[in-house]
Amino acid sequence: MLTPEALTTGLEAFLHNQGVNAQILAARRLTGGASRDTWSVDAEADGKRVGWIVRRDMGGEIQDEALSRSSEFAVLQRAFEGGVRVPRPCWLCENPSFLGSPFFVMERLAGESVGRRVVRDPSSAVLPRQMGEQLAIIHQLSFEGLDFLPRPGADQSPAQRALEQTAAQLQRFAEPHPAIELGLRWLSRRVPRCDRLVLIHGDFRIGNLMVASSGLVGIFDWEFAHIGDPVEDLAWPCVRSWRFGQDHLKLGGVGQLDDFLAGYGRSVDPEAFRFWEILGNLRWAVGCIAQANRHLSGQARSVELASLGRRTCETELEVLNLIEEAERVA
Repeated sequence: MLTPEALTTGLEAFLHNQGVNAQILAARRLTGGASRDTWSVDAEADGKRVGWIVRRDMGGEIQDEALSRSSEFAVLQRAFEGGVRVPRPCWLCENPSFLGSPFFVMERLAGESVGRRVVRDPSSAVLPRQMGEQLAIIHQLSFEGLDFLPRPGADQSPAQRALEQTAAQLQRFAEPHPAIELGLRWLSRRVPRCDRLVLIHGDFRIGNLMVASSGLVGIFDWEFAHIGDPVEDLAWPCVRSWRFGQDHLKLGGVGQLDDFLAGYGRSVDPEAFRFWEILGNLRWAVGCIAQANRHLSGQARSVELASLGRRTCETELEVLNLIEEAERVA
């Protein structure tokens, strides 16, 4: 486990090698990052007071195709250069001798990112349209040169690929989950076509957004970026677990779909949206199993990871409710 003292020593040494005269004034590990070790750092660099975020490998994966720190840094740079509201990327270090594993440093943004606080702030009412606008920009980014990004095969749709990956991940844990298995079979008969491939954020939701009084100021956690169907990104923030108790507001506990899609500026096939919403809940259910397994296997001991295992049954119930609703409409 990395200590604040070890981070201070290692980061100062790395920055010195970069020609930056920096003194770390304070460093604290942030809560809420279940798959990466994330630190908030106060420093004085070249005579100026600055705030940084350090993203470092922690051990274990929630998803097989999670990006390396160097790949995530490259995607963050592409988004920053393309006008997406993201923290400014500063430095990448692939040498594990400084902090024990590869890491990168980015600008720290001011605001709130804890989901349960964001959804209870009256100013969050502006978020739906802003979220749609930002996704539209992300989906217009060029992914030329980002050859490391996971993507469907030549004869495979993004939906089919995601469905197969989820089934394979569940199978590895050898646990009986009838509701998840039913959901996967139900979706396998309703795989939508994809009209265009775009750069997908992969985890675009409340909890991965920095929010201030003016609304959305930053999008972070790009480790699951890939090439796929834009509807995947549009449906993911509607997964019930991202509403943080505000269940009547389908879009992440902050609003309804109309403003979100208006901000996005393109029509969305409702059947494709339903597919990706149900699959999103299934993927998170399997993700909760995976996170708990990281704790139980000893990969990353954490009460937070252990507690995520109990969320599986909540998400299974949501999958069954969504399927029942879809069958009733049909």
